[in-house]
Amino acid sequence: MARLSVNINKIATLRNARGGNIPDVILAAQRIESYGAQGITVHPRPDERHIRYDDVKQLKKVVQTELNVEGNPVQKFMDLVTNVQPHQVTLVPDAEDQLTSNAGWDTIKHKDYLKEIISELKKNKIRTSIFIDPVQEQIENAVKTDTDRIELYTESYADQFTHDPKQAITNFVKSADVATNLGLGINAGHDLNLQNITYFAKNIAQLDEVSIGHALIAESLYEGLPKVINKYLKFLK
Repeated sequence: MARLSVNINKIATLRNARGGNIPDVILAAQRIESYGAQGITVHPRPDERHIRYDDVKQLKKVVQTELNVEGNPVQKFMDLVTNVQPHQVTLVPDAEDQLTSNAGWDTIKHKDYLKEIISELKKNKIRTSIFIDPVQEQIENAVKTDTDRIELYTESYADQFTHDPKQAITNFVKSADVATNLGLGINAGHDLNLQNITYFAKNIAQLDEVSIGHALIAESLYEGLPKVINKYLKFLK
């Protein structure tokens, strides 16, 4: 089954809204792991408006499963991850002031840049993943960067799912097949939730990992983290 990595950015957003350390991001990550999650994801941004760089350093000390750090590989970010050495780094082409991720890498235009960044990460024994749209040409060029995995950007799937699930999943199934044939691992994330995760996982058997944050934390406000995490684990089987 695909592994569930829980993005805890929203917990940090809540903490930062009031100041202080409530809720405790580090304690939340430990509890989330104890409820069965198989990874913790964070996406520190340059302005540290939710996850702070120091959070990442503290999380590396306590996370028992896998720590996945997402971000645009600007120098500050690269300094952080090469120092902390998380299990996985997911490269995302976000602008500094971007509210949330909204596009994958252009692996044709940025191939040499990504290859250089990934080479540096691999020297530090960090598994790499590239955030990418479900476009065959982009995936075919992603393999030329020497990345270990791709993370399929799933917003288009989530948007179409309630209207036409079969159409919504089509490009993702094709993309997963292309990636598998090229020897790339497959992650997925963005707007996946309890309503659409089962169909996605059922149709993409090669799926290694999903990263879910906003929806999972929001759903947990109604049902609690242990129950919601258990549902995701069940639906991913």
